[in-house]
Amino acid sequence: MLIYGSSFSPYVRKTLAYIGEKGLTTEVKPTNPFAPDPEFLTVSPFSKIPAFRDGDFTICDSTAIITYLEAKHPEPPLLPAAPESRARTVWFEEFADTIVIPAMAKLFFNRFVAPRFLGRPGDEAIAQEGETKDLPPILDYLERTIPDGGFLVDGRLTLADLAVASPFVNLDHVNVRPDPAKHPRVAAFVGRILARPSYAPWVAQEKAFANA
Repeated sequence: MLIYGSSFSPYVRKTLAYIGEKGLTTEVKPTNPFAPDPEFLTVSPFSKIPAFRDGDFTICDSTAIITYLEAKHPEPPLLPAAPESRARTVWFEEFADTIVIPAMAKLFFNRFVAPRFLGRPGDEAIAQEGETKDLPPILDYLERTIPDGGFLVDGRLTLADLAVASPFVNLDHVNVRPDPAKHPRVAAFVGRILARPSYAPWVAQEKAFANA
C-alpha cells in the first residue's frame, strides 16, 4: 500500500492513524498538492490528498480510502455495523472533515503554512476569526457530547474518534489547545486519542519538523 501526501494534512493523518489501528502498514510518499508530479496526478487527478495505491487499485480522498480498507480489512471494526452507531460515526467524520478542519485551517494556514512554506505573512484577521468565532462553538459542542473518559461511539474506538482528534494536531502546531479548565472533556479526549500508537509517531515527527 502507498499513501501520497503528508501527515501535516489532517485528512492524511487520520488515514494513517486508521491504517495503524487496523494493524496494517503503508509506505508514505511525501507529496505537495500545490506542485503535483505526474505520478500523483494519475492517482489524484484533482490533486487531492491523501491519494492511495493498493496494487492496481487507486483512489483519493480519506473517506473513500477508509471505506475501501474497512471492506477489505474488517477487523478490528472501526466503522460499526449497527445502524445508529454507523450513522453517528459517519456524522462525526463529516463533522471533523467539513466543520472542524475548515475552522482549524484558518489558523493553520495563516500562522504556519504561509510563513513556513510560502514565505509570506498570513492573514491574521482570518486566523483570529477562526480562533475566536469558529472554534468556540465546536469546542462547546464536543464538551457536551464526549462521554467522561470515553469514546464518541459505543464506548470503544471508532473512526469517529480518529477523525475528530486529527485537526487538533494542527491547532497544537500554532499553540491553540483546548483549555482544560473550560473544556476538560475535549482536552482529555484529544490527549487520549493522540497518545495512541497509531497517532503518536506521526505527531512526534511533525513536532520535530515544526520546531526545527
